[in-house]
Amino acid sequence: MTNTLNPTALAEQYLAIWNETDAERRGAALEATWAPDGTFVDPSFEATGYEELSAMIATAQQMFPGLRFRPTGTPDAHHDRIRWTWELAAEGQQAVAGGTDIVTVGPDGRIRSVIGFLDFAPAH
Repeated sequence: MTNTLNPTALAEQYLAIWNETDAERRGAALEATWAPDGTFVDPSFEATGYEELSAMIATAQQMFPGLRFRPTGTPDAHHDRIRWTWELAAEGQQAVAGGTDIVTVGPDGRIRSVIGFLDFAPAH
């Protein structure tokens, strides 16, 4: 793993991707932050690779219009793993969902996999 890994910065980049509504900018951010064959799995979604990841994020944005992901707590890391927490809310409002992500990072510092857990969420 790269010695310059910054768990907080990576968590912020990751959540910024989930908030990016422009598909072209989201795609560029995915390529900069994720490995080409990166995987995501949580109780609601599964995706592999940039195209599927971008489509999954667009679907989540359609399901929760006007809401944004924001970090909670402080990410922690050991070896090639990072754990962070997040919530989904409208600006100035209580969160409607929140979760914990366990992330595996490759030697180049990019995300290889995310396993997401929903700590609380609306039915959908």
